[in-house]
Amino acid sequence: MSETARTATKPAGGGGDADGKLDPAVVKTALILIVGAMAVIFDTTIVSVALHTLSAKLDASVSTIQWVATGYLLALGIAVPLSTWGLQRFGGKRVWMFSLAVFLVGSVGASLAWNVEALIGWRVVQGLGGGLMLPLMTTLIFQSAGGKSLGRLVTYVALPALLGPILGPVIGGAILTHLSWRYMFWVNVPFCLIGMFLAWRYLKIDDAPAPGSGGSGAAGSKAKLDLPGLLLLAPGTSIVLLGLANAGTGSGFGQTDVILPLIEGGALLAAFVGYALRASRPLVEIRLLARRSVASSSAVLFFSGFSLYGAMLLMPLYYQDVRGASALSAGILLVPQGVGTILSRIVTGGAIDRLGTRVLALSGFAIVAVATVPFALAGPHTAEWQLAGWMVLRGFGLGAVTMPVMVAGYVGLEKHQIPHSSVLTRTAQQIGGSFGTAVLAVILQSGIAAHPRTPVTAFHSAFWWSVGFSAVAVLLSLTLPGAQRAPVADPGTASAERLASASVEG
Repeated sequence: MSETARTATKPAGGGGDADGKLDPAVVKTALILIVGAMAVIFDTTIVSVALHTLSAKLDASVSTIQWVATGYLLALGIAVPLSTWGLQRFGGKRVWMFSLAVFLVGSVGASLAWNVEALIGWRVVQGLGGGLMLPLMTTLIFQSAGGKSLGRLVTYVALPALLGPILGPVIGGAILTHLSWRYMFWVNVPFCLIGMFLAWRYLKIDDAPAPGSGGSGAAGSKAKLDLPGLLLLAPGTSIVLLGLANAGTGSGFGQTDVILPLIEGGALLAAFVGYALRASRPLVEIRLLARRSVASSSAVLFFSGFSLYGAMLLMPLYYQDVRGASALSAGILLVPQGVGTILSRIVTGGAIDRLGTRVLALSGFAIVAVATVPFALAGPHTAEWQLAGWMVLRGFGLGAVTMPVMVAGYVGLEKHQIPHSSVLTRTAQQIGGSFGTAVLAVILQSGIAAHPRTPVTAFHSAFWWSVGFSAVAVLLSLTLPGAQRAPVADPGTASAERLASASVEG
């Protein structure tokens, strides 16, 4: 995004000053929302290392205990599309506090679960709260910025995703090693309570629906729930996720419990697309995919699941199964990757506004590919300091990918379009992450079955596949918007959003 485009105008309540600095009010809003979002990020990263322990403590089979993660994922898929309607109907502040309350109740309930079925039920409650929270956080922060300084702003939006992989596995490993598994869910409680208080006391968000969003006047006076769209999109997304989860925990994509959900869910999603293209005010504005920025961002986020999320599954398993590390040790060994993402946050944020999203995403995926190669060659006794160095570099690449691709989905949008883009990009990321994780899990399981005495061979194969997926993602990054200098516009006749669009659509 050119300097001219970023400084030519500043809408009321916009996110940047004339020199490109972020409005302190926008930073305050972002930090308030991030406190609550940390509950979801920590919960996800902590629980991901706990399934083996939960299986033993609750005397449940692996296929049953997987529903602790799968049930949460399915509830997330149901709740994400509702965030757009909830924002229009009740206003951002109310929905944010409600979602935090739901996540808090689910967390406390999970900590008190008396058996595995109860735990799965409370995880579903958590998923409903988290599914509302994640797209809503992004929407509210970008709306408050008014289209200004998106590159700098995304460094705040991405903060939870960067801190979670650093601290989550360590905290989870420490709890599982020294305390009861029930304390895992109490980690969320302070974030929820403090987040609710800060939002109630300090969050300044206009609760009136934006023009063209389906409402007018006071929040929710005319915003109606698109029930047909909800009945197609929410179950369609959840059923697809169910099929992918079954593929990742079973014996591959050829099983009935994988094929049928994928077909059924895909049919529902296709029906939703057809319906939304005809509807005047659909639950999610699918027509936004006609915009290059939204379509390319969604496509890259979907495929990033193969190169990013799938490999994140492999890393802790590699340290535990090949190198014999404990859950706590594996969490500590993953810290260097998180350090790399923090370093990338420092470097990349301002560069997005200068260079555009394409160059940074392409470079980030290339770095991820290169830094994954050593794991495809490493043996059980490779020096940990060498792998730690590559983990830092890999984390840097992950951060360089996350932030610009997130920005790409919002450039050039009007305020009322931002919630719809949040749902589209979040859903693409969610399904892509599940797809990538399932594919690499199947590759890993097949390799272990073929070489049961040498699991390192199976991990080598899976890591090489991850490298290949990252290489494909490099090519996909070429479709993202690039930086292009825009002419000076009259602040009285052009919005910041249109200026942003002019600078990146080239």
